[in-house]
Amino acid sequence: MANTAYLDWPFFEPHHGQLARRLDVWAAEHIHAHTGGNVDQACRDLVRQLGRGGWLGHAVAGREVGGQADVIDTRAICLIRETLGRHDGLADFAFAMQGLGSGAISLQGSAEQRRHYLPRVASGQAIAAFALSEPEAGSDVAAMACSARLEGEDYVLNGQKTWISNGGIADFYVVFARTGEAPGARGISAFIVDADAPGLSIAERIDVIAPHPLARLAFKDCRVAASQRLGAAGEGFKLAMRTLDVFRTSVAAAALGFARRALDEALARAQSRTMFGGVLADFQLTQAKLAQMATAIDSAALLTYRAAWQRDQGHSVTREAAMAKLVATENAQQVIDAAVQIWGGLGVVSQVPVERLYREIRALRIYEGATEVQQLIIARELLKAGA
Repeated sequence: MANTAYLDWPFFEPHHGQLARRLDVWAAEHIHAHTGGNVDQACRDLVRQLGRGGWLGHAVAGREVGGQADVIDTRAICLIRETLGRHDGLADFAFAMQGLGSGAISLQGSAEQRRHYLPRVASGQAIAAFALSEPEAGSDVAAMACSARLEGEDYVLNGQKTWISNGGIADFYVVFARTGEAPGARGISAFIVDADAPGLSIAERIDVIAPHPLARLAFKDCRVAASQRLGAAGEGFKLAMRTLDVFRTSVAAAALGFARRALDEALARAQSRTMFGGVLADFQLTQAKLAQMATAIDSAALLTYRAAWQRDQGHSVTREAAMAKLVATENAQQVIDAAVQIWGGLGVVSQVPVERLYREIRALRIYEGATEVQQLIIARELLKAGA
């Protein structure tokens, strides 16, 4: 953790800085960048490690179910993702999906649901997943077609979900499906579906440029007890948006972690690469690029931790989280690209840190709402406030 000055910003309380520093020491000892092999097993191992280390307790709410606090501390979530992101993208992914996959249970689960699922998430004994997107309903969530029909004491699910992180290795999925109480977003409900539920299958595994478990799910007359519904019928869309409001800000934090690592790598390379009787850092072009990188990181960090602080104060952060996600991911892409350029030919060698970062950052500009969707959200919030 080369530069920790931001931990003294007024957004944080003393325990936040202590948390980030402890995790950095722990991660240096326990987390090693994934450079190949079985990504499913690597992810399972990381979840168990994070559980044993006590870090997953920050991803769930409620001390009685293994959480570190009674409510989710957004700043802690963000600092953990940023710190893990500096060490290894897959470690960040493993932590984030435990939080996102179980977030709706933390927010809206019944006492029984919370007791059954959250302690296992916090300990790393169960892997969680969040199943919202569909082949024809990604950014436009209200267009989803996956249905859940009430039959007696059960719901019967039919349809597909795709781009599901942890798909194929999760122990349970929080699934959003159309129950038809009203048209559009008002007719969607949320369900906890165990991975071994009859009628749920993994239709396809999806390979992406930064490997992690990803799949398309198929539901064919999948019966789920009505007691597995999260919250009231027809309230699923609101629950999905509340969950994303927490974790969208943390996507920005992960992008910060990637960008800070890229800057560290660029600084080290610029000061060690000999060229024309000096080093690369002697050139004004290099210095200008480094200055731009540092400024882009700090501007993104200010937006990210403003949004996290505001949510922890109980404020709505739909606009602020969208701003943070947009700026942090776009700036991180630019910072990492500049780091690759500073590394030169070595920057595109497979598994060199900046090459891994180049692959890892790209998806962050798309998932949990693409950059263009964040622009729409920000504009709509502005127009709503001015109406």
